[in-house]
Amino acid sequence: MKFGVMSFNTEYTIRADELAKAVEERGLESVWFPEHTHIPAGRRTPYPGGGPLPKEYIHMSDPFVSVAAAAAVTSKIFLGTGICLVAQHEPLALAKTVATVDRISNGRFLFGVGAGWNEDEMENHKVPPKRRWKVTREHIEAMRQLWTQEEASYDGEFVKFERVWSYPKPVQKPHPPMILGTFGSPQGRQRVADFGDGWIPIGLFHRKKLQEDIADLGERLRKNGRDPKSVSISMFDIYETSADDLARFRDLGVIERAISRCPTEDCDTVLRWLDQYAETAWKLS
Repeated sequence: MKFGVMSFNTEYTIRADELAKAVEERGLESVWFPEHTHIPAGRRTPYPGGGPLPKEYIHMSDPFVSVAAAAAVTSKIFLGTGICLVAQHEPLALAKTVATVDRISNGRFLFGVGAGWNEDEMENHKVPPKRRWKVTREHIEAMRQLWTQEEASYDGEFVKFERVWSYPKPVQKPHPPMILGTFGSPQGRQRVADFGDGWIPIGLFHRKKLQEDIADLGERLRKNGRDPKSVSISMFDIYETSADDLARFRDLGVIERAISRCPTEDCDTVLRWLDQYAETAWKLS
Protein backbone atom coordinates (compact mmCIF):
# COMPACT_ATOMS: atom_id res chain seq x y z
CA MET A 1 0.00 0.00 0.00
CA LYS A 2 1.19 3.50 -0.85
CA PHE A 3 0.84 6.53 1.41
CA GLY A 4 -0.39 9.96 0.43
CA VAL A 5 -1.19 13.25 2.12
CA MET A 6 -4.17 15.58 1.82
CA SER A 7 -3.94 19.26 2.73
CA PHE A 8 -6.86 21.64 3.10
CA ASN A 9 -4.52 24.05 1.32
CA THR A 10 -5.47 27.32 3.03
CA GLU A 11 -3.59 30.60 3.08
CA TYR A 12 -2.67 30.07 6.74
CA THR A 13 -1.02 26.65 6.43
CA ILE A 14 1.98 25.31 4.49
CA ARG A 15 2.02 26.30 0.81
CA ALA A 16 1.24 23.66 -1.79
CA ASP A 17 4.71 23.75 -3.36
CA GLU A 18 6.45 23.55 0.02
CA LEU A 19 4.24 20.66 1.11
CA ALA A 20 4.85 18.77 -2.13
CA LYS A 21 8.63 19.10 -1.79
CA ALA A 22 8.46 17.87 1.80
CA VAL A 23 6.25 14.91 0.83
CA GLU A 24 8.66 13.89 -1.93
CA GLU A 25 11.71 14.29 0.33
CA ARG A 26 10.14 11.88 2.83
CA GLY A 27 9.47 9.19 0.26
CA LEU A 28 5.68 9.40 0.35
CA GLU A 29 3.67 8.70 -2.81
CA SER A 30 1.24 11.55 -3.40
CA VAL A 31 -0.25 14.86 -2.28
CA TRP A 32 -3.91 15.84 -2.77
CA PHE A 33 -5.82 19.11 -2.67
CA PRO A 34 -9.61 19.46 -2.20
CA GLU A 35 -11.97 22.00 -3.70
CA HIS A 36 -14.77 24.34 -2.77
CA THR A 37 -15.01 27.35 -5.06
CA HIS A 38 -16.75 29.24 -2.24
CA ILE A 39 -19.00 28.61 0.76
CA PRO A 40 -22.35 30.44 0.82
CA ALA A 41 -22.58 32.34 4.10
CA GLY A 42 -26.25 31.41 4.54
CA ARG A 43 -25.15 27.87 5.44
CA ARG A 44 -28.43 26.24 4.51
CA THR A 45 -26.78 22.87 3.75
CA PRO A 46 -25.61 21.03 6.90
CA TYR A 47 -22.03 19.82 7.09
CA PRO A 48 -22.05 16.05 6.38
CA GLY A 49 -19.45 15.40 9.07
CA GLY A 50 -21.83 16.74 11.71
CA GLY A 51 -21.52 19.85 13.85
CA PRO A 52 -20.37 23.28 12.66
CA LEU A 53 -18.53 23.68 9.38
CA PRO A 54 -14.75 23.61 10.01
CA LYS A 55 -13.02 26.91 9.26
CA GLU A 56 -10.74 25.44 6.60
CA TYR A 57 -13.65 24.76 4.24
CA ILE A 58 -14.04 28.50 3.77
CA HIS A 59 -10.34 29.07 3.05
CA MET A 60 -9.31 26.51 0.41
CA SER A 61 -7.04 27.65 -2.41
CA ASP A 62 -7.54 26.62 -6.03
CA PRO A 63 -6.50 22.97 -6.42
CA PHE A 64 -5.29 23.16 -10.02
CA VAL A 65 -3.02 26.15 -9.46
CA SER A 66 -1.74 24.30 -6.40
CA VAL A 67 -1.10 21.10 -8.38
CA ALA A 68 0.79 23.09 -11.02
CA ALA A 69 2.94 24.76 -8.36
CA ALA A 70 3.60 21.37 -6.73
CA ALA A 71 4.51 19.82 -10.08
CA ALA A 72 7.08 22.53 -10.75
CA VAL A 73 9.14 21.65 -7.66
CA THR A 74 8.86 17.84 -7.69
CA SER A 75 9.69 15.02 -10.07
CA LYS A 76 8.40 11.76 -8.56
CA ILE A 77 5.27 12.12 -6.43
CA PHE A 78 1.76 11.98 -7.83
CA LEU A 79 -0.45 15.04 -7.50
CA GLY A 80 -4.20 14.80 -7.10
CA THR A 81 -7.43 16.66 -6.62
CA GLY A 82 -9.25 15.26 -3.63
CA ILE A 83 -11.80 16.03 -4.92
CA CYS A 84 -12.65 18.34 -7.83
CA LEU A 85 -16.32 19.34 -7.94
CA VAL A 86 -16.67 18.59 -11.64
CA ALA A 87 -20.28 19.73 -12.06
CA GLN A 88 -19.28 23.25 -10.99
CA HIS A 89 -16.85 23.63 -13.90
CA GLU A 90 -17.50 24.22 -17.59
CA PRO A 91 -16.20 20.97 -19.15
CA LEU A 92 -14.49 22.45 -22.22
CA ALA A 93 -12.39 24.68 -19.95
CA LEU A 94 -11.83 22.00 -17.31
CA ALA A 95 -10.62 19.48 -19.91
CA LYS A 96 -7.91 21.94 -20.96
CA THR A 97 -6.92 22.62 -17.35
CA VAL A 98 -6.59 18.92 -16.52
CA ALA A 99 -4.63 18.14 -19.67
CA THR A 100 -2.31 21.08 -19.00
CA VAL A 101 -1.49 20.06 -15.42
CA ASP A 102 -0.97 16.48 -16.59
CA ARG A 103 1.59 17.74 -19.11
CA ILE A 104 3.27 20.09 -16.63
CA SER A 105 3.62 17.19 -14.19
CA ASN A 106 4.83 14.75 -16.90
CA GLY A 107 1.86 12.47 -16.36
CA ARG A 108 1.73 12.56 -12.57
CA PHE A 109 -1.80 13.91 -12.17
CA LEU A 110 -4.56 11.92 -10.42
CA PHE A 111 -8.01 13.36 -11.12
CA GLY A 112 -10.12 12.83 -8.02
CA VAL A 113 -13.67 13.85 -8.87
CA GLY A 114 -17.08 14.02 -7.25
CA ALA A 115 -20.40 15.85 -7.14
CA GLY A 116 -20.10 17.51 -3.75
CA TRP A 117 -22.51 17.99 -0.86
CA ASN A 118 -23.10 21.75 -0.50
CA GLU A 119 -26.39 22.45 -2.28
CA ASP A 120 -26.11 26.22 -1.77
CA GLU A 121 -22.75 26.17 -3.56
CA MET A 122 -24.14 24.09 -6.44
CA GLU A 123 -27.07 26.45 -6.94
CA ASN A 124 -24.69 29.41 -7.25
CA HIS A 125 -23.10 27.49 -10.13
CA LYS A 126 -26.56 26.83 -11.66
CA VAL A 127 -26.25 23.09 -10.92
CA PRO A 128 -29.57 21.48 -9.86
CA PRO A 129 -28.63 19.74 -6.58
CA LYS A 130 -30.89 16.74 -7.15
CA ARG A 131 -29.33 16.17 -10.58
CA ARG A 132 -25.72 16.86 -9.72
CA TRP A 133 -24.56 13.33 -10.52
CA LYS A 134 -26.21 13.48 -13.94
CA VAL A 135 -24.34 16.75 -14.61
CA THR A 136 -21.11 15.26 -13.23
CA ARG A 137 -21.37 12.18 -15.43
CA GLU A 138 -22.00 14.23 -18.58
CA HIS A 139 -19.02 16.46 -17.80
CA ILE A 140 -16.81 13.41 -17.28
CA GLU A 141 -18.00 11.75 -20.49
CA ALA A 142 -17.54 14.98 -22.45
CA MET A 143 -13.99 15.46 -21.16
CA ARG A 144 -13.10 11.90 -22.11
CA GLN A 145 -14.16 12.73 -25.66
CA LEU A 146 -12.12 15.93 -25.65
CA TRP A 147 -8.99 14.12 -24.42
CA THR A 148 -9.16 11.14 -26.76
CA GLN A 149 -10.64 12.43 -30.04
CA GLU A 150 -9.08 14.67 -32.68
CA GLU A 151 -12.50 16.20 -33.33
CA ALA A 152 -14.75 15.74 -30.32
CA SER A 153 -18.52 15.99 -30.08
CA TYR A 154 -20.96 15.44 -27.24
CA ASP A 155 -24.73 15.60 -27.15
CA GLY A 156 -26.18 15.42 -23.65
CA GLU A 157 -28.83 17.13 -21.60
CA PHE A 158 -26.42 19.52 -19.89
CA VAL A 159 -23.43 19.47 -22.26
CA LYS A 160 -23.58 19.93 -26.02
CA PHE A 161 -20.84 20.67 -28.54
CA GLU A 162 -20.09 19.48 -32.04
CA ARG A 163 -16.74 18.93 -33.80
CA VAL A 164 -14.31 20.83 -31.61
CA TRP A 165 -10.53 20.72 -31.33
CA SER A 166 -9.24 20.62 -27.78
CA TYR A 167 -5.53 20.70 -26.95
CA PRO A 168 -3.26 19.86 -25.30
CA LYS A 169 -4.00 16.18 -24.91
CA PRO A 170 -2.95 14.58 -21.59
CA VAL A 171 0.35 12.74 -21.26
CA GLN A 172 -1.40 9.76 -19.63
CA LYS A 173 -3.29 7.59 -22.07
CA PRO A 174 -6.12 7.56 -22.62
CA HIS A 175 -6.29 10.28 -19.92
CA PRO A 176 -5.58 10.81 -16.20
CA PRO A 177 -7.54 8.37 -14.05
CA MET A 178 -10.97 9.63 -12.99
CA ILE A 179 -11.14 8.53 -9.35
CA LEU A 180 -14.64 8.97 -7.92
CA GLY A 181 -15.12 10.11 -4.34
CA THR A 182 -18.36 8.95 -2.73
CA PHE A 183 -20.09 9.18 0.65
CA GLY A 184 -20.49 5.42 1.13
CA SER A 185 -23.87 4.75 -0.44
CA PRO A 186 -24.66 1.78 -2.75
CA GLN A 187 -25.56 4.34 -5.43
CA GLY A 188 -22.09 5.86 -5.15
CA ARG A 189 -20.43 2.48 -5.60
CA GLN A 190 -22.64 1.82 -8.62
CA ARG A 191 -21.41 5.06 -10.17
CA VAL A 192 -17.83 3.92 -9.66
CA ALA A 193 -18.68 0.62 -11.35
CA ASP A 194 -20.43 2.43 -14.22
CA PHE A 195 -17.93 5.16 -15.10
CA GLY A 196 -15.06 5.45 -12.61
CA ASP A 197 -11.41 4.57 -13.15
CA GLY A 198 -10.92 4.35 -9.40
CA TRP A 199 -12.68 4.86 -6.09
CA ILE A 200 -12.04 7.22 -3.19
CA PRO A 201 -14.00 5.87 -0.22
CA ILE A 202 -14.15 8.51 2.53
CA GLY A 203 -13.39 6.81 5.84
CA LEU A 204 -15.91 8.82 7.84
CA PHE A 205 -18.76 7.15 5.93
CA HIS A 206 -17.55 3.53 6.04
CA ARG A 207 -15.81 2.68 9.31
CA LYS A 208 -16.59 -0.95 10.20
CA LYS A 209 -18.44 -1.50 6.90
CA LEU A 210 -15.38 -0.82 4.74
CA GLN A 211 -14.58 -4.45 3.89
CA GLU A 212 -18.24 -5.13 3.12
CA ASP A 213 -18.46 -2.03 0.92
CA ILE A 214 -15.30 -2.98 -0.99
CA ALA A 215 -16.78 -6.43 -1.64
CA ASP A 216 -20.00 -4.78 -2.85
CA LEU A 217 -18.06 -2.61 -5.30
CA GLY A 218 -16.26 -5.71 -6.61
CA GLU A 219 -19.55 -7.44 -7.27
CA ARG A 220 -20.95 -4.40 -9.06
CA LEU A 221 -17.83 -4.19 -11.23
CA ARG A 222 -18.05 -7.89 -12.14
CA LYS A 223 -21.71 -7.44 -13.12
CA ASN A 224 -20.55 -4.69 -15.48
CA GLY A 225 -17.93 -7.00 -16.98
CA ARG A 226 -15.06 -5.18 -15.28
CA ASP A 227 -12.18 -6.68 -13.31
CA PRO A 228 -12.20 -5.27 -9.75
CA LYS A 229 -8.40 -5.20 -9.84
CA SER A 230 -8.58 -2.66 -12.67
CA VAL A 231 -10.25 -0.07 -10.40
CA SER A 232 -7.88 1.40 -7.81
CA ILE A 233 -9.00 2.18 -4.26
CA SER A 234 -7.56 5.27 -2.59
CA MET A 235 -8.66 5.41 1.05
CA PHE A 236 -9.27 9.00 2.06
CA ASP A 237 -10.19 10.71 5.30
CA ILE A 238 -11.04 14.29 6.22
CA TYR A 239 -9.58 13.65 9.67
CA GLU A 240 -6.07 12.50 10.54
CA THR A 241 -5.77 8.73 10.11
CA SER A 242 -4.37 6.71 13.02
CA ALA A 243 -1.57 4.17 12.67
CA ASP A 244 -4.07 1.44 13.58
CA ASP A 245 -6.38 2.54 10.76
CA LEU A 246 -3.49 2.56 8.30
CA ALA A 247 -2.54 -0.97 9.35
CA ARG A 248 -6.14 -2.08 8.92
CA PHE A 249 -6.29 -0.61 5.42
CA ARG A 250 -3.02 -2.36 4.51
CA ASP A 251 -4.19 -5.68 5.86
CA LEU A 252 -7.29 -5.65 3.64
CA GLY A 253 -4.88 -6.21 0.74
CA VAL A 254 -6.93 -4.37 -1.90
CA ILE A 255 -6.39 -0.68 -1.05
CA GLU A 256 -3.79 0.87 -3.36
CA ARG A 257 -3.11 3.95 -1.25
CA ALA A 258 -4.12 5.56 2.03
CA ILE A 259 -4.40 9.34 2.08
CA SER A 260 -4.14 10.97 5.50
CA ARG A 261 -4.99 14.56 6.25
CA CYS A 262 -2.13 16.72 7.46
CA PRO A 263 -2.81 19.44 10.04
CA THR A 264 -4.10 22.79 8.78
CA GLU A 265 -1.42 24.51 10.83
CA ASP A 266 1.83 26.43 10.39
CA CYS A 267 4.69 25.06 8.32
CA ASP A 268 6.77 23.76 11.24
CA THR A 269 3.81 21.85 12.69
CA VAL A 270 3.06 20.25 9.34
CA LEU A 271 6.70 19.23 8.81
CA ARG A 272 6.86 17.59 12.24
CA TRP A 273 3.63 15.73 11.47
CA LEU A 274 5.04 14.62 8.11
CA ASP A 275 8.13 13.20 9.82
CA GLN A 276 5.94 11.08 12.11
CA TYR A 277 3.63 10.03 9.28
CA ALA A 278 6.52 9.02 7.02
CA GLU A 279 7.99 6.94 9.86
CA THR A 280 4.64 5.16 10.31
CA ALA A 281 4.40 4.58 6.56
CA TRP A 282 7.90 3.11 6.47
CA LYS A 283 7.04 0.69 9.29
CA LEU A 284 3.85 -0.43 7.55
CA SER A 285 5.40 -0.83 4.10
